Amino acid sequence: MPGSLPKKPGSVQAVQSWDLNGIETPGGSRSPVVLFSDEHARAVLIGLEPGQELGDHEMKEHAFVVVLEGEVEVASDEQSVAAGAGTLLSLEREERRAVSSASGARLLMLLAPWPGPGHFRGDEG
Repeated sequence: MPGSLPKKPGSVQAVQSWDLNGIETPGGSRSPVVLFSDEHARAVLIGLEPGQELGDHEMKEHAFVVVLEGEVEVASDEQSVAAGAGTLLSLEREERRAVSSASGARLLMLLAPWPGPGHFRGDEG
C-alpha cells in the first residue's frame, strides 16, 4: 500500500485515543465506562453525580485516579484527601478506601496490573 510501512515484529500498535469530555456516564457511579482492558491494565471513566460515592472498597490492583472535573474526597483508615480537577492520586492495592463527591465529578481510573493477584479473575488460568 503506498505511503504505509510494513509492520515489523515487535512494532508499536496504532495509537488509540478517547475524547474523555465527550463520553457520557449516565447514572454516575452506576455506569462506569471501560475504555480499555487487556492483560496488563484497565482504564475506566467514572462519573459521580452530586452526593454519589464509590463506597468503602478494596481493589487488588494499584490504581491511579485523575480527577477530570469537580472535586472528590478520598478517605481511608489512614487519611482523607480532598482532590480537585487536575489532581492525580496514587492508590495502593488492598487499601480500603471510599471516594465521594458532594458536587459531582468525573474520574479516570487506571488499574495495573489487570487483573491483580487475588482479583476474582486474577486466579483463573
